[in-house]
Amino acid sequence: MENQTAAVVNAFLTAVKAVNMEQLGALLHPDIIWEQPGHNRFAGTKKSIGEVFQMVGGMFAVSGNTMALTHTSTISVNGDQAAVVLHWTATRPGAVLDTDNVDVYTVNDGKIVAAKIYVSDPAQEDLFWGQQ
Repeated sequence: MENQTAAVVNAFLTAVKAVNMEQLGALLHPDIIWEQPGHNRFAGTKKSIGEVFQMVGGMFAVSGNTMALTHTSTISVNGDQAAVVLHWTATRPGAVLDTDNVDVYTVNDGKIVAAKIYVSDPAQEDLFWGQQ
């Protein structure tokens, strides 16, 4: 189980870095539960792959397509879950995002069925993404 979890999460992160939407779609369960923290326009629980893609598309729009996963530093696996430290950057007029997150992914039958995101600097994220 742990080997499959690590393989799926590694493939997912590779697709995120490459912005490979087709591969991302193949790795996310259609009914994924994605918990995005904060008090900004993208915060909240997403309950489908469509809602996750809508959130990510909005993030790319706000950042003028500058949002990037620049590196990952740790992947720790425990059964069907993997915790990953990720570093994100983005810019927009008047603001810069330069932050680490810890994401915890749950894998079932070769797909990510849940993602819980922890941000290291919630105030920076809320300021960058803004309110609705």
